[in-house]
Amino acid sequence: MSSPSLASPVGPVVGMIGAGQLARMTQQAAIALGIELRVLANSPDESAARVIADVRLGDYRALEDLRDFAKGCDVLTFDHEHVPTEHIRALAGDGFAVRPGADALVHAQDKAVMRERLTAIGVPCPPWRRVETAADLEEFAGANGWPVVLKAVRGGYDGRGVWVCESAADAADVLAGGVPLMAEAFVPFERELAVLVARSPHGQGVSYPVVETVQRDGICVEVLAPAPGLDAEQAAVAQRIALKIAKELDVTGLLAVEMFATASGLLVNELAMRPHNSGHWTIDGARTSQFEQHLRAVLDLPLGSPSLSAPVVVMANLLGGDDPDIFSRYEHVMAHDPGIKIHFYGKDVRPGRKIGHVTAFGTDLDEVRARAQHAAVYLSEGRYT
Repeated sequence: MSSPSLASPVGPVVGMIGAGQLARMTQQAAIALGIELRVLANSPDESAARVIADVRLGDYRALEDLRDFAKGCDVLTFDHEHVPTEHIRALAGDGFAVRPGADALVHAQDKAVMRERLTAIGVPCPPWRRVETAADLEEFAGANGWPVVLKAVRGGYDGRGVWVCESAADAADVLAGGVPLMAEAFVPFERELAVLVARSPHGQGVSYPVVETVQRDGICVEVLAPAPGLDAEQAAVAQRIALKIAKELDVTGLLAVEMFATASGLLVNELAMRPHNSGHWTIDGARTSQFEQHLRAVLDLPLGSPSLSAPVVVMANLLGGDDPDIFSRYEHVMAHDPGIKIHFYGKDVRPGRKIGHVTAFGTDLDEVRARAQHAAVYLSEGRYT
């Protein structure tokens, strides 16, 4: 008597273009959901390529590589914003479901396009303008004062592509670099906040609690959830702004909205349309992680609860130090604080490079923050805080 055949419990195939740590952490959520995650990697040594079975090698800048990758995928999404906009349009024209689509994603790819659109829909932003010449910059500074923040219109992250200029002389080399630029007024903010929202193709939207992000040298080093001391009214305003942007830009998937909290209100700084560093705490600290939420959203599944799983959650990024032997320090951190959660990204250790994060949770902000900082500093540098 022959054995009965067993149906394979394979769910939909999500193709993620890019194989960095965001794709790597998305795989954890895909496993639990029964979703097949396929990634397009430039190299088999990339973070996600080390842990995902269905890895395709190719160049995200080459349309034919993207078309080959997309075959057999139920939906395409992104680990980064660097895929050429015209290629995304071409994939959609071929009949592939691409989420977010080109008309939405361009607002995370091109800062000037983003500012134009946000201004048009009434979202509060810093004063800004495109600049090409020293005269353009002088005119802008005359109206808004020095210092002026120059930003590369495309590209740039973790402080790269951003220059704070105290004078025209400071800006001369940047203006001469041949990079399309925009100028923004320098914002004397009180702190930086971030709101992570998700939106599905049929329009369901949810917002995670507003968090505070702590930056050092342009790199996020810490995320505090929920943002401490933020009153309910201002938190609701921030969430409404983020959900409005998601709706008006027709975002499908996750949208991270980074904001400046100022004495006169909130100003939107940056957008990202993918899982985001400000939401890594959700893996351990929310009912639904941002990675699961992104998969649910791009597949048009009902969205999960974004609520906190503890009153206070703190995430600290692990930055590479001079000693690459991170694993030798695991034992101390685990023994010292069994409640700490550690996530490594499978990346070579280099000074200043994000190589992972730790998450702590509890009821007292100062205590939870100290635990997260202790673990992060000891793992990265081998010293106590």
